Amino acid sequence: MNILQQKQFMLIALLTSPLLISACSSRTEPAPVVEIYQGKDFLDFKRNAYSKDRYTVQKGDTLFSIAWYSGNDYRDIAKLNSISKPYAIFPGQTLLLRPISSQNQVRVKASPGQTSKSKPKSTVDPSSKQAYGESNKNVNEPRKSPEAIEFPRRISKWVWPAKGKLTSRFELSESGTKGIEISGREGDSILAAADGKVVYTGNALRGYGQLVIIKHSDTFLSAYAHNEALLVKEQQWIKAGQKIALMGSTGTDQVKLRFEVRYKGKSVDPMSYLPKR
Repeated sequence: MNILQQKQFMLIALLTSPLLISACSSRTEPAPVVEIYQGKDFLDFKRNAYSKDRYTVQKGDTLFSIAWYSGNDYRDIAKLNSISKPYAIFPGQTLLLRPISSQNQVRVKASPGQTSKSKPKSTVDPSSKQAYGESNKNVNEPRKSPEAIEFPRRISKWVWPAKGKLTSRFELSESGTKGIEISGREGDSILAAADGKVVYTGNALRGYGQLVIIKHSDTFLSAYAHNEALLVKEQQWIKAGQKIALMGSTGTDQVKLRFEVRYKGKSVDPMSYLPKR
């Protein structure tokens, strides 16, 4: 190769190299070895999931809020700790959240000046309208189901809990929204997002208004807030897509549904489970 041919080869290489770089940078497909997470499993949340067996009551806690935070039914916690209606708890009290071996069980911690046999004088955060477990008036009677029904290991399908415009999305920040919000008109239908059992109906959790909580599996709960009317009762088994409430504005200043999903008490993004519209 003479000097002229060498110069021509170098010129061609300089002219074509930007095209090669541009072609690489415009690639939109991931490398074949990369696996994209589809948002349909719980593996991403196991590391941060709440898994402790005990909880120490803090100021402002209620039995219901503790159950919601830890992913439990408040009745189960009450039964484990021999707490009867109106489910009074007090700061510093240690509650069992799930059954453990007798060797590891601890007695409920009494507050100063109180014996283990005496009852606390008042609740930490009593509800002014409805005590835990009280049924709502003017609601459908629960469908009778065998007591042998058990929660499935996995949820078979999800459906959208309401029609309307998605106005707020899940945020990971500490102060961010721990669910999604769907706007609509007062009286619009609120639907169960998956098969399950109603474990709470009422307004004992501040900021949620009239609330329905459904347990779908041993680790999975969903919540439907700000309802105008509740159409189901606690302990009622329901199906995905079944009408459970009417949209309203209780506990907020606008008509909307606030929908939350929790895995072992950990808030997760509902959009990772709901089907695409």
